[in-house]
Amino acid sequence: MNGNALINNISIKVATYNIHKGLSLFNQRLVVHDVREALQALAPDLIFLQEVQGAHSQRGQRFATWPSSPQHEFLAGDFHTAYGLNARYKLGHHGNALLSRFPIVRWHNHDLTLHRFEQRGVLHCELAVPGWPQPLHALCVHLNLRAMDRRKQVKMLIERVLNDVPHDAPLVLAGDFNDWRGEATMQFARELGLIEAFNALHGVSAKSFPAQLPMLSLDRIYLRGFTVQAANVLGGMPWSNLSDHVPLYTVLHRTEEGILVPSHN
Repeated sequence: MNGNALINNISIKVATYNIHKGLSLFNQRLVVHDVREALQALAPDLIFLQEVQGAHSQRGQRFATWPSSPQHEFLAGDFHTAYGLNARYKLGHHGNALLSRFPIVRWHNHDLTLHRFEQRGVLHCELAVPGWPQPLHALCVHLNLRAMDRRKQVKMLIERVLNDVPHDAPLVLAGDFNDWRGEATMQFARELGLIEAFNALHGVSAKSFPAQLPMLSLDRIYLRGFTVQAANVLGGMPWSNLSDHVPLYTVLHRTEEGILVPSHN
């Protein structure tokens, strides 16, 4: 059939993962190649990554198979990618990254740093999903360890979303919130209308740290404009040996009346 076809049901597979700079626990082994293989097998549409090593002058000498390209490019493969540099130091830098099957039409990294000991940020990307009348807003974040700092950064995040994201636009905010008490969830719900994927489906937050025996809920996937079809913690092999966190994985469903996309014979 020629012309346009109406699509009402759209699902997007999302993962978030703190990759610990592509190194195993205690930095003993280079595992970024295994991370790439595991992510490719998972086949999500969006991957929110934290602690991505953009450059490091010594690790290329220590590890014979250290990638020649920045880790976000090495992991991306055929995906579109954006990298937000947060922490810069003498030997290199690291930050957040987004890998996307959909074109990234615009992106900006916003500084959330409160002191020199923890340099943090939120990477805000706008994605062109075929057939959608609005871009999908994807925000990848890593917050501080101290609760007082996180509360300030949550306020900064809320202000950023209110200023930069239309209230009716689809939104996914994911990453390592270091928020084991879950303080941010109620605040995001009250001020931004966000739900948290695991709470929405299971009534509890996902436990993602430490990887060998996850006990703390540090990682989150918040969303607006979607319902949750599936939400899983990817524990066990190979994930338990690839980082100090394990990934979270969710399938989000969006119903859009009136979205038109080209159809083919």
